[in-house]
Amino acid sequence: MPDLAWNDVKNFFDPNLMGALPDVRVEDASVEDWQAVFDLVQAQGWRWEYSEGDAVSPLPSAADVLARPAGAELPILRVWPVPGVLVNFWPYAAAEIDFDIDLRELQGQERLNILCGFFAAIGRRLGKWVLMAPEGDYQHPVLGFDVEADRVVLLADPRLPSNGQGDPGVPSTAGGC
Repeated sequence: MPDLAWNDVKNFFDPNLMGALPDVRVEDASVEDWQAVFDLVQAQGWRWEYSEGDAVSPLPSAADVLARPAGAELPILRVWPVPGVLVNFWPYAAAEIDFDIDLRELQGQERLNILCGFFAAIGRRLGKWVLMAPEGDYQHPVLGFDVEADRVVLLADPRLPSNGQGDPGVPSTAGGC
């Protein structure tokens, strides 16, 4: 039984409140962390596609991706942990793992469970928080994977639109998955 109930957190998945593509990140990352994510994607058997601009290619090493020259085409790693759920990773800089999800694909309890499992897989592999904030409100995460609790926790009140009171250093005890 999941700890987060869809009916309790559905406001965090409302594209009109959160934006369709909320900001998801792992802070204090490194080239090694990016490589761990690349390795995780392949080890999990998730469908993926790597491209730079319009050119699709095999997945290079994270070191190669992050060392591309100034002015090079922007890279993207598209990952489908399950059919119908797309995660876009943006490997622009080593210091932070940035990705987005489309909330329109994450409606209902089953999809919430998939997202929690995805965040947990990344957080466990890296040993770091995975934070989700409203689109364009990067500094106010509403939920995230807490490594110490080993679950996704609430960082803001889901009954209200984000009001900037989430604090990734103080996990909520309101629930997790």
